[in-house]
Amino acid sequence: MLILGLDPSLSSTGWGLIRADGARIAHVANGQIRTDPAAPMPERLAALQAGLAAVIAEHRPARAAAEEIFVNKNPQSTLKLAQARGAVLAVCGAAGLTVNEHAARLVKKAVTGTGAAEKVQVAAMVKVLLPGVAIAGSDAADALAVAIADAHLAPRS
Repeated sequence: MLILGLDPSLSSTGWGLIRADGARIAHVANGQIRTDPAAPMPERLAALQAGLAAVIAEHRPARAAAEEIFVNKNPQSTLKLAQARGAVLAVCGAAGLTVNEHAARLVKKAVTGTGAAEKVQVAAMVKVLLPGVAIAGSDAADALAVAIADAHLAPRS
């Protein structure tokens, strides 16, 4: 089963695709969809949607997974994250994908063994769990972690 992990962000949405076969996982692809910070919000959201739609069309995952939204100290940052996340979830819905949502602490715990892991620890463990993977950036590493966690946490289908 192909699982698409997502780390939504307005500036750089990470995506990571793994193949899960029982307890075995393997890397398929990963990347980041970046938007122009100078562009108006509708254009940025459209760029996220188009980029993710292309990833889904190319790889045809069976399902997707994303971290549950968290509230930043800055309300504007939270709002931008929510808008990006909405655009990403809409693309998944339009493609007919089920999207499992997992708390960030649960993703970290599933991948590293501790829910308080730092980004560097998560990326390092992703490299251990997916030997030979070339990670496109920190957002892609987070997305792969979400996909790995989903492979272990979500009910088998």
